[in-house]
Amino acid sequence: MSFFELLNNTPKIFGFLGIFLSLITIVAFIFNFGFKFRIIGATIFSLLLSLSSWAFMQSYSENVIVEGARYVPIVYDNGFDLIIARAEDDFPEEAIEPTLQQLSDNLRKGSRSGANVKIKIRKLEKISNEISKPVIIGEIEKTVSMN
Repeated sequence: MSFFELLNNTPKIFGFLGIFLSLITIVAFIFNFGFKFRIIGATIFSLLLSLSSWAFMQSYSENVIVEGARYVPIVYDNGFDLIIARAEDDFPEEAIEPTLQQLSDNLRKGSRSGANVKIKIRKLEKISNEISKPVIIGEIEKTVSMN
């Protein structure tokens, strides 16, 4: 079973376990078994696990992969309206647009308070031995909706 199949099945598994333990809890109270208060904790915990795994499943989204895009690490993110990624010196020019599109598509919806986010890719251009300056090689702007 893959991770994504397990992720989809986990709320159901814990939900059925919680329902089963609820039935055992009712029987334990009817027949006054000594473990009735312990089973309440297990029942509530399994139902809580079911709800929290369902919430995680709702918030989880896979990364979008755009053909032709290259990996660029994000070196600056102010959390609101600016993201800067660093490209290597040998970064091909034909990979700029797909990489920007991939970075844009992987922004989480509902984050950044609905701002217009500028995503930039930059290289470092050497000026002298120990000094370099950033050069923007690509930029895209994305409006992030709150939905």
